Amino acid sequence: MRKPLIAGNWKMNKTASEAIDFANNLKSALRDVQDVEVVICPAFVALSEVSKILEGSSTKLGAQNMYMQENGAYTGEISPLMLKELGCRYVIIGHSERREYFKEDNKLINAKIKLALKYQLRPILCVGETLLEYQDNQTIDIVKTEIREGLAGIDEEQMSQVAIAYEPIWAIGTGETATPADANKVHKIIRNIISEIFDAKTGEKMRIQYGGSVTPDNISALMKESDIDGALVGGASLSAESFIRIVNYDKKD
Repeated sequence: MRKPLIAGNWKMNKTASEAIDFANNLKSALRDVQDVEVVICPAFVALSEVSKILEGSSTKLGAQNMYMQENGAYTGEISPLMLKELGCRYVIIGHSERREYFKEDNKLINAKIKLALKYQLRPILCVGETLLEYQDNQTIDIVKTEIREGLAGIDEEQMSQVAIAYEPIWAIGTGETATPADANKVHKIIRNIISEIFDAKTGEKMRIQYGGSVTPDNISALMKESDIDGALVGGASLSAESFIRIVNYDKKD
């Protein structure tokens, strides 16, 4: 049985003081949640303070990105050593915005994943197609390439620490979302790809999140699908009320 993984990606939002208030509210509201693994990923400047607040709670801390070196003359970058010391357990790698705006390719993403695993950080590998690729029926090819190249050199044991987030880029921040059934089809394909690269057991254990405009209104339907194991939540994670409703997707209002 795969434990659902719901992560909030705050992106470049919330000052440190806003993040502190949010984390305090979240810690209180989610203190009894046991059946869902919850992760919040604040901006780097808020990680230290949010880490202190989450200490002792079931909600875990994640980072939105990291560099693929342990240290060095890389102005403005953040190393896995820094994230580890701050108490981060997860790190988002290969988000579509990193791929598009910062030109991160699969080789670089692969290097990041390997280094994250070296320091016991759990990568959330993001994969997904653009609108043009979707319209051109390239979804499977794009996802397969991003997974194969992004996970090159990773073994079965390491894969137990990796999650994959399928984010159809055409749905991010647009209010559009794949239907639960369509999203699940891609999740099944991703699971099969993992089984082909590694083995059936690894594929079955892999947690695959959906990450395309997840909201309190669509999360329940998404989570009823057989191969959707959680969500990587963007805009809806910026409101404590909406994020709490997403985490509590299986509970009646």
